[in-house]
Amino acid sequence: MANSGYQNNPNLPREDYKHNFTQKEIDEFIKCTDDPVYFATTYMKIVNVDKGLIPFDMWDFQRDMLRSFHDDRFTICKLPRQVGKTTTSVAYLLYYILFNENVNVAILANKSSTAREIMSRLQLAFEYLPLFLKQGIKEWNKGSIELANGSKALADSTSGSSVRGRSFNCIFLDEFAFVPNNIAEAFFMSTYPTISSGNTTKVIIVSTPNGMNLFYKMWIEAQEKKSLYKPMEIHWSQVPGRDDIWKEITIRNTSEDQFRQEFECQFIGSTNTLIHPVKLRSLVWHDPIRKDMSDCFHIHKDPEHNHTYCMTVDVAEGLNQDYSTFSIIDVSQFPYRQVAKYRNNKIAPLLLPTVVLQAARMYNDAFVLVEINSIGLQVSDILHFELAYENLIKIEMKGKQGQQHTPGFKKRIAYGIKTNKQTKAIGCANLKTLIESDKLIINDYDTIQELITFSSNRQSFKAEEGNNDDLAMTLVHFGWLTSQRYFKENINNDIRQSLQQEQMNIMDQDIVPFGIIDNGLDDFDDPMSDAKEKWVNVRKTSNPFDMVEWDILSNKHRL
Repeated sequence: MANSGYQNNPNLPREDYKHNFTQKEIDEFIKCTDDPVYFATTYMKIVNVDKGLIPFDMWDFQRDMLRSFHDDRFTICKLPRQVGKTTTSVAYLLYYILFNENVNVAILANKSSTAREIMSRLQLAFEYLPLFLKQGIKEWNKGSIELANGSKALADSTSGSSVRGRSFNCIFLDEFAFVPNNIAEAFFMSTYPTISSGNTTKVIIVSTPNGMNLFYKMWIEAQEKKSLYKPMEIHWSQVPGRDDIWKEITIRNTSEDQFRQEFECQFIGSTNTLIHPVKLRSLVWHDPIRKDMSDCFHIHKDPEHNHTYCMTVDVAEGLNQDYSTFSIIDVSQFPYRQVAKYRNNKIAPLLLPTVVLQAARMYNDAFVLVEINSIGLQVSDILHFELAYENLIKIEMKGKQGQQHTPGFKKRIAYGIKTNKQTKAIGCANLKTLIESDKLIINDYDTIQELITFSSNRQSFKAEEGNNDDLAMTLVHFGWLTSQRYFKENINNDIRQSLQQEQMNIMDQDIVPFGIIDNGLDDFDDPMSDAKEKWVNVRKTSNPFDMVEWDILSNKHRL
């Protein structure tokens, strides 16, 4: 084999190599074909950091993973760091191309270098197999291999053009939670149809959590049996040698949050989000009851008679980058509810007004607020002057008071809101209050996903890098609108009064009744007289800071 190997590598048989099998080798070949676990534990070798090249002695959970990869078409694994997930995946991918003819495998990661490192592990494992298990080599390089049985493996990033438009029998996605959402979604839209069309094609997703993103969505859907993915989860303590002492040392060398994400596998998002992370984790999305307008208009609840709806619109240029979006919210009663959303990054601004009009008419001639900073002004003008839509929300500029919602009887009015620091600050503050106090219910996954990455940026909030905030901004505009007097008069709902009343009810429940002791003193000598007056004011204002002062005064009197 010294001079007959592929590229003069004695461990790589040439494409035309023919092996003379012994009966024992035939028996072993059949055993390997029938059982990937037997193949990996008997013949595969891996590189150990301390011991060098050693046989692959698998842990029990690795055996379970390998069987799931083999038996199930769709597998999603939520795994801690350093549990041998990549090595286990390589074992199955090597088995898959060796014992199946004419199959295509894609090894994909968030970076091409990561995918190629996985490919190098597969190639190393191939080289150290016994000769009777190998296939001849037709192609062998850093990014791809092709065997004499017609099977191929390709390594690339999820954003790589080499995987688009091609058909694969098996796709392996490594650390999928670290692929930016926009790239991950685009990849699935372009590649997944080629997989779902087959009956034996496979998708294997393996990752450590990285916030609440597409991987998080797919994991939750798998757990709730909303998808065909089989969920697999490994606890860090299943790895030999990992105990409470190991945990304590690891936390000391890293941090609590890092340990919870990378080893406890908790879906921890950014700590700088507008909405508190604890609240974000409690938000629940629902599948729309139907999709219209080329799947861009997601309807979560049909319009109801005598209900009032508000639509807030954010306009993009339709160049496959930012999205033109709108959210439709039922404002008839508390809590407000998101009932529909539209999201499209291809629609031209000239066509968007017709879509807005159709959806607004559908929802009882909804009140429509358009963001008019740039191209949005064109959309607003078409809705007003050409389509004659009457329920556009009108905005008046009132000097230092800023923009104000108005009935529209003034001369200088705009048919939409121009976002600036003031309106965004008010909108963000109100949106935070609405969601965290359960006064605004969000049903849509895309909207929740944008809120998860809508984080502090200097003195404002915007999408984290690689994410969008177009739907989040429709809610910011809605938050600003809820602060407007004319809006509250129209809707007949004042959220501030509602929150204050709730706070009063809570305090009424928490107050311990007390008796009045007649000590023979007149009221002006009573040390509690000022406190009593203060209590009356508290009952009127429902100010929690006044309650603190009341507690101090009353406790002082008891002492």
